[in-house]
Amino acid sequence: MNGGAILQELYKLPENLKALRRQYGYTQQFVAEQLGITPQSYHAYEAGIAIPTLPNFIKLARLYDVSLDDLLE
Repeated sequence: MNGGAILQELYKLPENLKALRRQYGYTQQFVAEQLGITPQSYHAYEAGIAIPTLPNFIKLARLYDVSLDDLLE
């Protein structure tokens, strides 16, 4: 899989992260604290500018009680 195909697989991640955060009533600040990153770094995930590391993908899935697949689909 080339880099473009990988990014295409992740295209729903930003909207899913934003929807889950709002569904749970969390702020970007709160989620960033749970991940151990800055709010600016978390904002970059929701804006589609950056992709979480694998450990942060796992933390996000646990935070929202969803599978890793659910974060991407």
